[in-house]
Amino acid sequence: MKVGIVCPYSWDAPGGVRSHVADLALALMGHGHEVSVLAPVDNGTDLPPWLVNGGKPVAVPYNGSVARVNFGFGAARSVRRWIQEGDFDVLHVHEPVAPGLSMLACWVASGPIVATWHSSHSRSRILAAGYYVAQTAMEKLSGRIAVSEQARRTLVAHLGGDAVLIPNGVRVADFSTAPRLASVDGRRPSIMFLGRVDEPRKGFAVLMAALPSIVEAVPDVQVVVVGPGDLDELRAALDPAMASRIDFLGRVTDEEKASALRSVDVYVAPHTGGESFGIVLIEAMAARTAVVASDIPAFRQVLEDGVSGALFESENPEALATEVIRLLSDADVRSEYESQGWRRVQEYDWDVVVDDVIAVYESVTVGGEKVTTDLRGQIVGRLGGWSN
Repeated sequence: MKVGIVCPYSWDAPGGVRSHVADLALALMGHGHEVSVLAPVDNGTDLPPWLVNGGKPVAVPYNGSVARVNFGFGAARSVRRWIQEGDFDVLHVHEPVAPGLSMLACWVASGPIVATWHSSHSRSRILAAGYYVAQTAMEKLSGRIAVSEQARRTLVAHLGGDAVLIPNGVRVADFSTAPRLASVDGRRPSIMFLGRVDEPRKGFAVLMAALPSIVEAVPDVQVVVVGPGDLDELRAALDPAMASRIDFLGRVTDEEKASALRSVDVYVAPHTGGESFGIVLIEAMAARTAVVASDIPAFRQVLEDGVSGALFESENPEALATEVIRLLSDADVRSEYESQGWRRVQEYDWDVVVDDVIAVYESVTVGGEKVTTDLRGQIVGRLGGWSN
C-alpha cells in the first residue's frame, strides 16, 4: 500500500505529533508499505528519504502553545504537487483542522482520506470561529482516528462525528536499549524534565518551585533539562544555587532524548494542561524509568490512576516535591513503578498499534480508489487565497 502522511508541524521542532508521524512512518515501512511524509521544514539538510519538504514554517498561536506551520500560496502548490506525484492508496492527515498543510491536503485531495486528532481543549476559539471552513475539509474524510478519549471529545464537541480510538505508539526497543549519557552520574539520584522551558503549560516553573524542597531532602540530586528555549536567559533568572544543579541539554535528537530518559532515575512531567495523551510518559516508561506526573486527565489515563506512575496535584510544587523525594529515597518504590510502567508500555509498542492503523486504511480503500487532487478543493483554496 502507498501511504501519504501529512504532518502540519515543523519537522525540526520536537513535539508529540511530529514524533508520532515519524514513528508511524517507520512502523508502516517495517510492515512492507511504501510511505511518503509531507511536513514543513526549517533546515532542509539531512532529511530521511521518505520525508518531503513542505516549505518553511512560521510560528502561530494554537491550542495554548506556539505551532510552527506552513500555509499560503507555496504551501498549496507543495501539497497539490505532492499528491499528484504520490499516487497514494490512502492519505493520512494529522491535526486536520490545524492551520497549514493538513487542512490544505483535505481541501485539495479526493479519495481515501484518514485523519488523526491529537489535541485536547475544552474550548477553542479557532475551531468555533472556523467551524464552516473546517467542515469543508471534514466532509472529505473517509476515516477518523483519535489518540485519546480527550482528543475524541474535542472532535465531537467542536465538529461532530466520532472517531476510532488508537493511542499514540512508541518504538519501545529504541528507548529500552538506548545507551546512557556519560554526563549523568549513575551513583547520584537524578530527575529529568522534557519540554520547552518557556512554554507555561509544560510546567517547568512548577518544577523549579519544587526544586528547593527536593534539594533539601536529596542534597546530591542531579536535574537534567531537555528542550528548546532561551537557556542563557533562564539560567540568569534562576537562583544560582539551583541553577548549578541543572544540566541544560537544550534541543536534542530523538536518539539523545532516548538516552537521556534511559539515564535518569525519575522522569518528571509537571504539565498544567492542554495534553490529550502524554506520549513522553510512554517514552519514559519504555526507557524503564519511573514517572512522576501531574494528575491532569490525560496523564491519569496513561498512568492508570497512579498504578504505572506516581501522580501529584497539578500546579502544586509541594505535592510534586513530595512524590519526587519519595521515589528518589526508596529504591523499592521506584522499582515497582518501573516494572508497572514496563508492563503498561507494551500496549503502546508500534508493532502492536500499527496493526490498528492499517485496519483503518484497509477499511477505506476497499474499492481500490486512489487519492487524487480535487477540483472543488482547488476552488476552495482560491477562495481562501491559498492557491496559485
